[in-house]
Amino acid sequence: MEFAFDWKENATKVDALKAKIEEKKDSKGALMQLLHDAQSIFGYLPIEVQKMIAEAVNVPLAEAYGVATFYSQFTLVPKGEYNIGVCLGTACYVKGSQAILEEIEKALGIKVGETTTDRRFSIEATRCIGACGLAPVITVNEDVYGKLVPADVKGILTKYQVK
Repeated sequence: MEFAFDWKENATKVDALKAKIEEKKDSKGALMQLLHDAQSIFGYLPIEVQKMIAEAVNVPLAEAYGVATFYSQFTLVPKGEYNIGVCLGTACYVKGSQAILEEIEKALGIKVGETTTDRRFSIEATRCIGACGLAPVITVNEDVYGKLVPADVKGILTKYQVK
């Protein structure tokens, strides 16, 4: 799934990033600092933003991209308004979290690491979240749902589809 970066829609965010760039471009470790700032501002690191940062700190785009793809805290795909984390830790997996993950993917029409085209939902596979007694568990942003079966998925998603 590909998302087009809209310069007009993101004008305020671009201005905020430009201010951060001016503030930090000459400091040691500016590339990493600015990627963090950009991630906070945009919620992800589109290639256009990586290019702005790379040019500002005078490094090749490939280096900025390499850093952005190496560290797990960075994402190149925008996250949904509701980020669904499906625990695939041992306890959850043994109790059926894979089937729950598959049901979520089917219901939303996306796979792990993807975001729906309306940017409402994204899915990620997580490791143990420390709620093994509730296995299998998913999170939707800060909400935790446990002791799930695949049939529970539809009802959970419905809560977030209506605003």
